[in-house]
Amino acid sequence: MEQTLSIIKPDAVAKNVVGKILDRFESNGLRIAATKKVQLSKADAEAFYAVHAERPFFGELVDFMISGPVVVSVLEGEDAMAKNRDLMGATNPKEAAAGTIRADFAESIDANAVHGSDSLENAAIEIKFFFSDREIC
Repeated sequence: MEQTLSIIKPDAVAKNVVGKILDRFESNGLRIAATKKVQLSKADAEAFYAVHAERPFFGELVDFMISGPVVVSVLEGEDAMAKNRDLMGATNPKEAAAGTIRADFAESIDANAVHGSDSLENAAIEIKFFFSDREIC
């Protein structure tokens, strides 16, 4: 049973579509093994996105991720990582397929509603960043 991390970003939380997004996961065979709403600090966002620290968009990404609360979840199921990435759609919502989360709820490539782990290795690291083992049921 695979696990992956999902983050519903500040733009989607502000639009009050958290329930709709979580329903997409459950309606498509993913189980929510853990979830919580958190307000990231600047240090949290910088640490989580450290892989992008040298990229020109890093500062804007950090500022965006601390602009409001996020909802982090551990999704579980068969092929959970790939299924989540399919449900999210392309990073740029203008290129996302109809019916994907980003096509339906994102406004721009920067405010793109959701984050999902891009590999099983990163999923394990990202899950541990937000959740202790006892929080995942």
